[in-house]
Amino acid sequence: MRTAVAIRSLLFSLVLLALSQVSFGQVAVGISVGFGPPAIPVYEQPICPADGYLWTPGYWAYDDVDGYYWVPGTWIEPPEVGFLWTPGYWGWGGSAFFFHEGYWGPHVGFYGGINYGFGYGGVGYDGGRWEGGHFSYNTYVNHVNTTIIHNTYNTRVTVVNNHVSYNGGAGGVEARESEQERSYASERHVGPVAAQTQHYEAARGNPELRASANHGKPPIAATARPGEFHNNVVPAKNAGGTYNAPPANAAHGNEARPATAASNPGHANEVQEHKYTAPNSGNDATDKKYQQQQDKLAAKQNQEHQKLQQQQEKEHQQAAQKNYNDQQKQQMEQRHTQQTQQLEQKHTTQQQQMQQHQAPASHPPSGGGKPH
Repeated sequence: MRTAVAIRSLLFSLVLLALSQVSFGQVAVGISVGFGPPAIPVYEQPICPADGYLWTPGYWAYDDVDGYYWVPGTWIEPPEVGFLWTPGYWGWGGSAFFFHEGYWGPHVGFYGGINYGFGYGGVGYDGGRWEGGHFSYNTYVNHVNTTIIHNTYNTRVTVVNNHVSYNGGAGGVEARESEQERSYASERHVGPVAAQTQHYEAARGNPELRASANHGKPPIAATARPGEFHNNVVPAKNAGGTYNAPPANAAHGNEARPATAASNPGHANEVQEHKYTAPNSGNDATDKKYQQQQDKLAAKQNQEHQKLQQQQEKEHQQAAQKNYNDQQKQQMEQRHTQQTQQLEQKHTTQQQQMQQHQAPASHPPSGGGKPH
C-alpha cells in the first residue's frame, strides 16, 4: 500500500513540475480529503541557521494510509534572490477539502487566509523583505541571532490568536483571493525546492508526526534546517484546538487534478482560462479560419466564466453581510460547485463538437478501390 502511495506521490510531483508556470490561484493541486485537518499547533520558531534562509511554516499534509501528519516548519534557502514563499493551504471545494500547493515567487500570494504565524498572519508576509539583494529579517516575528545576522529591523506585527488550518467549509477561515493576490499567482514562480520535498518525505515517514498519534500536538513542530529531525528540533507547546479523530466512515483522500473540466472545481475563479489551438489542415486559409473559430469560442466561454465568477463573489459578499450559519454556507458552496462543474461540462462538449467539425476528413486508400 505504501509503495502505491509513493508511486502516486512521484507521479504527482511530475504534475506539479508541469504546472509550475500555471497560476496557482486558478489551479487546485495536491490531495482532496473528506474531512478537515487539525488546528495549527502552538510552537516556537527555531533560530535562523544562517543569513539568507527564509521561514516556511509548518502545515498538515495527508496520506491515504496514515491520515493527516504534521510537516514541521523549517528554514529554507530560496531558489533565487528576491523570491518569497507563499504557503500552501487546505480549502473547501464544495464536496471535499483540497490542498493548494505552495510556491516561490516575487510576491506572497493567497494562502487561504490561514494564520501560520511568524509573519504569515493570513495576508501577505510581515517577516522580512528583500533589500539590495539581501534579505532583511523582522525580529519582531523571527528568531534571529543579531550578533551574526545584522540585516534586521523590528516592526510590530499584530498577532491574531487563530489556529484554524483550512479555508471555507464548516468552521473554516472565511477569506477570498483578492485581485492583487491573483495577479501575484500569475507571475513567474516555481514550486517547492528539493530540500522542501525531502523534508516533506521525511515527515511522512515519521510515525510520531501523524495526527492519530500526537492528537494535534506534534513532538517535532519545527526544525532549524530541513530534514533534521533529531537535532535542534522544537516540540509543540500545545495543540491549536481540540483534536477530533476522523469519523469512522470518513472517505480516504485521493489525488486531485488541475481545476479544469476533468477535475472538480468548486468556483468559477478556480477554472483556468480557456485557450484552444486549431488542428493543422495543411491549408493556410483554412487554418486561419479554424483558429478564429476556436478563439471566438474561447472568448465566449471565458466571458461566461467571468459572469459566473462575479455572481458567486456577490453571493459570498451577501453571505458575509447576512451572517450565514455553517449550514447555509455549505449549501451555497455546494451550489457554486454544481454551477461551475455544469458550466465546464457544457464547455467541454462545445470544444469536442468544434474539434469534430474541424477534424481533417478521412480519405479512401490511394488505389481508390474497396479494401480487401
